[in-house]
Amino acid sequence: MTGRPVKHSLTLQGHRTSVSLEDAFWRAFRRIAAEDGKPLNALAAEIDAGRDPGVGLASAIRVFVLERAQSNKVKNAP
Repeated sequence: MTGRPVKHSLTLQGHRTSVSLEDAFWRAFRRIAAEDGKPLNALAAEIDAGRDPGVGLASAIRVFVLERAQSNKVKNAP
């Protein structure tokens, strides 16, 4: 595992874009998309549409993944 960001291409509303995320975030993002039964590009498009224009897409994805992880942790707490 590396802490260095890895660039991947996504297609959002018919346009290609590149997003750089660390491996751990890519894995978690893919897992969330699979759990939700959504293609990765569709989930990224939802995040893109809901983000503040001053926030980059990579940052918005990281926050989404973090919030999802925290939400699941609370749900699974005894």
